[in-house]
Amino acid sequence: MGSWLVQRRLSQNALRLKSLRAELAELDEQLSVVRSDADDEAIRSMVSETPDASRAANEARKHADALQRHRDHVAGSIAELEQRQDELLDRLTG
Repeated sequence: MGSWLVQRRLSQNALRLKSLRAELAELDEQLSVVRSDADDEAIRSMVSETPDASRAANEARKHADALQRHRDHVAGSIAELEQRQDELLDRLTG
């Protein structure tokens, strides 16, 4: 593979990594807030012992779990791109 092609792929990879890292930082902040809200809803549910409060707590927990799954997916994508970057760098120097 030509070095210009490897360099181009490295450049594209770096842009994608930058974007995903920014998204991950944003997700971490959002997840902190959503988890806190879910914890608050769980406490309200225990205190009030009403079906509505229980549903609200359940929905908040589901939302936090979904956001966590998305965060894990983004983190996995970053790991894959970092591995790809290492492979491209090896090709460029090897």
